[in-house]
Amino acid sequence: MRILLWHVHGSWTTAFVQGPHTYLVPVLPDRGPDGLGRAETFAWPESVQELSPEQLAGTDVDVVVLQRPHEEELAARWLGGRRPGRDIPAVYLEHNAPDGDVPDTRHPYADRRDLTLVHVTHFNRLFWDNGTTRTTVIEHGIVDPGHQWTGELARAAVVVNDPVRRGRYVGTDLLPALSEAAPLDVFGMRTAALPGHLGLPPERCRAQDLPQEQLHAAMALRRCYLHPVRWTSLGLSLLEAMHLGMPVVALATTEAVEAVPEGAGVLSTRPEVLAEAARRYVHEPQAAAEDGARARRAALSRYGLKPFLHRWEQLLEEVTRR
Repeated sequence: MRILLWHVHGSWTTAFVQGPHTYLVPVLPDRGPDGLGRAETFAWPESVQELSPEQLAGTDVDVVVLQRPHEEELAARWLGGRRPGRDIPAVYLEHNAPDGDVPDTRHPYADRRDLTLVHVTHFNRLFWDNGTTRTTVIEHGIVDPGHQWTGELARAAVVVNDPVRRGRYVGTDLLPALSEAAPLDVFGMRTAALPGHLGLPPERCRAQDLPQEQLHAAMALRRCYLHPVRWTSLGLSLLEAMHLGMPVVALATTEAVEAVPEGAGVLSTRPEVLAEAARRYVHEPQAAAEDGARARRAALSRYGLKPFLHRWEQLLEEVTRR
């Protein structure tokens, strides 16, 4: 198939484009949000092709994967008037948990009979008001980075973008107390101001924005992975940490309770329990290694690339037949 999709979520797209199709990714001269083109920091195969809006107008497309509400209008304009759902089969992929009047947040593609709404977690589908739109869940798939964990640094890794701006959503306010139990290394975009914002010295909190090819190796040096997120979709970094063989210390919120099974780490809604778990991993590397190995086995079984691609293949075949 020839699949049109925008480069919105680099890690998710990296897994999706490992399939057997041709992936058409819009590109604009400024490489802004609506025309990023191919990723520069992710390994994408040659089957991912950049096309300008002018090129898309004369290109055959078998299915459109929409990921943001305004993309439907963009697609119709750039495809020469062919509308997703009406003239070309389409699905809408929802990456995020609802952000609004939860649990009454109505999805922008609710009550649509012309497409399928795909959620990345069962939690998201449960909490969005999808109306009468046909929905399904295709859980994340991860390109396996390998069992890289060494845990040689007695610190906890945290991966989050914009922790200062996102605040309580991602548990930024919990980090000072957690850093007393385990020194933190926070990775992600726009994290540089975090230690100063929290008033924490480097021995308790460091921040760094690493390119994707360096991030996994850096995470794997840390003793455990800390996920203090209150409300967001299931972070791919958590699943990547599990693939790396890292034990997980996470708030028992959103989809984390499904993703991290017993024996792969510690889940709780009590920050003091998370602090004690992080402290234990820092001081007991053998326990961290054993729980991390179980986390990796669980992640490979549920979030491996093969089942992810198989489920998408089934859905795309079904959508295009209809």
